Amino acid sequence: MFDRTKTRVVKIGSRSIGGSYPIAIQSMCNTRTDDVPSTVSQILRLEEAGCDIIRVAVPDQKAAKALSRIKEQIHIPLVADIHFDYRLALEAMENGADKIRINPGNIGSNEHVRAVVNKAASCHVPIRVGVNSGSLEKDLIEKYQGVTAQGLAESALEKVHLIEDMGFEDLVISIKSSDVMMCVKAHEILAGQTDHPLHVGITESGTPFSGNIKSAVGLGIMLNEGLGSTIRVSLTGDPVEEIKSARLILKTLGLREGGIDVVSCPTCGRTQIDLIGLANEVENMVQTYKDLNIKVAVMGCVVNGPGEAKEADLGIAGGVGCGLLIKHGQVVKKLSEEEFIPTLKYELDHWS
Repeated sequence: MFDRTKTRVVKIGSRSIGGSYPIAIQSMCNTRTDDVPSTVSQILRLEEAGCDIIRVAVPDQKAAKALSRIKEQIHIPLVADIHFDYRLALEAMENGADKIRINPGNIGSNEHVRAVVNKAASCHVPIRVGVNSGSLEKDLIEKYQGVTAQGLAESALEKVHLIEDMGFEDLVISIKSSDVMMCVKAHEILAGQTDHPLHVGITESGTPFSGNIKSAVGLGIMLNEGLGSTIRVSLTGDPVEEIKSARLILKTLGLREGGIDVVSCPTCGRTQIDLIGLANEVENMVQTYKDLNIKVAVMGCVVNGPGEAKEADLGIAGGVGCGLLIKHGQVVKKLSEEEFIPTLKYELDHWS
């Protein structure tokens, strides 16, 4: 087990991570960064969903210059993702990036890295050092006879030590791999050799179906071991779904409070209401109640439904096209199926 509270504290704009600060949830925009209205609109949606830190791609000067206009309209720290051209990192910081993400191995010479480090120091901007299994150095692949957890950890530490030797220590480290258990092992190795905060996640994890499973397994293991000061669930889809998944992972592990926990039965031949549709509608509806730390049950039949719903704070137990509203373990009233959603919403709006 590791103790994430022993990591250094890094300040990213208005947000601090590491030490005893809460684990921060991150995402990345999939809009063109130089399309400022679209990018701002997506970030505001992510804020509403519970995103703490947002990253955007900076592939060119237009994107770098757009950061200042984006920052004026959002409320969470903005991270610039830089590859290949160190000058984009300099421009991003000039335009207000709260953190930059670089892989020192792909932005050129040590002189280029030093230019970025010096600029970050003068602007008080932390650097996230990122290493990806898909771009591991050939010498490390040869040393470990393939892409391995040991090679990934060694690559990350080499880059961290390079920057530390330049007199800069305001760092966050990330190792990404689509191989879940390799990613876990690499973080375990890394955490034993550094006190910099770790950004954890499973990269290229896939669609919301496969990506959520891989991320839940990988992040669940790492977070439960005490690894990670900030996380991202990487999904091929709407980034808002990443935030919803990350919040639920943290809540399930007891690492974050707030937000409604929806439980529902798996359905069977006794179900006589549209339980699948109802459960999905309830799950979508409760996303806006981030300050309510309660459990809502949606049960499909009269066999187990009433008993299981009584264990929740609020619940519906289905019958034949109707159901029982249960609150604080007590049956309140009988409802028609059409009344389920409006009644649940009313109860949540007036919860006490």
